[in-house]
Order: sequence, then structure tokens, then C-alpha cells
Amino acid sequence: MKAEDYHQLEIENQRLREENEHLKAEMIRLVGRNLNLVDRLENDDEMRRRTEVARELLEGNIQRQRNADLQDDGQLMALVDLRLEENRAHLKPDFDSRQLAELLGVSLERLNRLFRNRSIYRTPEGYIDNLRTLNALRLLRTKPNYSIASIAEDSGFNHVRTMQRRIMDVVGMTPADYRALFIRDLQ
Repeated sequence: MKAEDYHQLEIENQRLREENEHLKAEMIRLVGRNLNLVDRLENDDEMRRRTEVARELLEGNIQRQRNADLQDDGQLMALVDLRLEENRAHLKPDFDSRQLAELLGVSLERLNRLFRNRSIYRTPEGYIDNLRTLNALRLLRTKPNYSIASIAEDSGFNHVRTMQRRIMDVVGMTPADYRALFIRDLQ
């Protein structure tokens, strides 16, 4: 190889090194820019999430205010029946008066006042308990193959014994005896 060719290769090699260094610097700048953009996107996503939560809270407060403004207890009581019929939430063991108030969009105080003034059950818990008992009685009549434990669970009772006591209080007999009345009539 000639000295001139060798000198040309060294010049080309030096040019490529400089270009490589320039490309590395450009790549570092672009990676930094991308990280900056990712940060901004994450902040935008977080802001969108916060905005969505704020919107939901605001809409919930507006609905709560509308329902709280229902002066007619009869309308609000009808709304209780409608909401519970729609989603059957009372059949979940952990459903309570606080969740009922949220479902209706009213304060717990308003709900308690409604039941004190307008309902024979006197408390939302009594009302929910009655709905669970009615459901258990219906299942005892219509589902003869269901176990007592399954009926208690499907009706929203935490314990079989609780359901048994409630049914005993309401109809004066055990769930098994109540069921036997209907099975005997079907035969």
C-alpha cells in the first residue's frame, strides 16, 4: 500500500471518527429529548386521570345534590326501591347503609332521616335485612335443591345462622320447615 493511500485512509478514518462522535452526541441529545417527552406524557396522563376523577366527583356531587333536594320522601323512597331492584346490591353481604346512600346519591344523614320518617323499617339496615329475608324465603320456595347455606349466601347473609334467626322471626319456623311446607304442597 502506498503512503498516499495510507494517508487517505487515515483522513477518512479521522472523518468517520468525528462523524461517529457527532452521531453519538446527537443520539444522546435525542434520548434526552425522548425522556423529556415521556416525562411530559406521563404528566399529561396523570393530569388527565386527575381531571377525570375530579369530573366524576363533581358529577357525583351534582347528582347527590339533586337527590338531596328531593323534598318528597315518597319520591326518594321510590328511588331506593328502583335502585335496589336495578342492581340487586343488597344481595351482597357487605352492602350497608353507607353504600345505599352512595347508590342513591344522598348523604347518610338524609337516608337515615328518610327511613325514620317514611319507612316501617326505621333504619336502612332493617330495610336491607328485610329484602334479604324476602329473597331467602323466595329461594326456599322456588329452589328446593339449593342448600340452606347457598340460599343464605345468595341472599346476602354473612352467616347461615343469621338467616335462620331472621326467617324464624318472620314466619315462626326454621328455613327447612318453611321449605318442607312448599315441597309437600308440590307433591
